[in-house]
Amino acid sequence: MTELFFITLIAGLILFGGEIFVPGGILGILGGCSLVAAMIIAIQAFDTWGPYIALGIFFLAAVSVVAWIKFFPRSSLGRKMTLSTDGTDFDSTQSGLDGLAGKRGLTSVACRPAGFAVIEGQRIDVVTEGGMIAADTEIEVVETEGNRVVVRRVQT
Repeated sequence: MTELFFITLIAGLILFGGEIFVPGGILGILGGCSLVAAMIIAIQAFDTWGPYIALGIFFLAAVSVVAWIKFFPRSSLGRKMTLSTDGTDFDSTQSGLDGLAGKRGLTSVACRPAGFAVIEGQRIDVVTEGGMIAADTEIEVVETEGNRVVVRRVQT
């Protein structure tokens, strides 16, 4: 029974700690369940000390969660893993696409119907009007809508 206690305790600690690197809550929940199982096994396996061991596991888990919340965001790893701004200044559209209507360029890959083209020296994600356009074909921008740049083959 003591082997099972140590296995569930170590598994709970590893899973609980793994939540740092694999966010989503699954590993944390599994780790918490393993720690609860370790506390129950401790009460059954260690007659006199079992409740104290279970209380110690609970106390250390609670202290580690509070310390994690308080100190991790300010650590060097925490600063690398979290955003430093609230995101209100983020722009979801690429700037400079509005003035492309009527401009010409060359496809850099085959557009089936999406692909890339070089227009005025800028590599741009484009969509054809519906057909496929081979690579290195001259194209003309028909319209722009947000990040969507619609092109057609230039008829020669």
